[in-house]
Amino acid sequence: MLPGAQRTEYVWEGPRGTGAVLASALRGWEHLRYEVTEDAGLGTDGGRWMHTPDLGVFFAQTDTAGNMVVPEDRIRAAMETAGSDAFELHRELRLALGQAWDDELEPFRYASEDSPVIWLHKVG
Repeated sequence: MLPGAQRTEYVWEGPRGTGAVLASALRGWEHLRYEVTEDAGLGTDGGRWMHTPDLGVFFAQTDTAGNMVVPEDRIRAAMETAGSDAFELHRELRLALGQAWDDELEPFRYASEDSPVIWLHKVG
């Protein structure tokens, strides 16, 4: 992954909006990779903030199952931008879903102490 890098994970509880406060506080540390998730509650959407040094910050609302919610207007804009180009539509939808952030953060998610993944650094 990143030689010399360190990873931490913190499970938190707080009032609605705390996720945005945490993500905003971390945003000033541009060298960090982080992900903040606020679960949806009764009558409220959740949120997911992802940040990488190269990509900056990405935010998406989440539903009660933890799925990202892509607003209708964002989908319509992707369709309009892509026109009849299926590859461009695919690119636009990946952007709307924050796929580049997910791709970059995924290896760090599996670095957890509780993860069953074993990283092999030297094989053969």
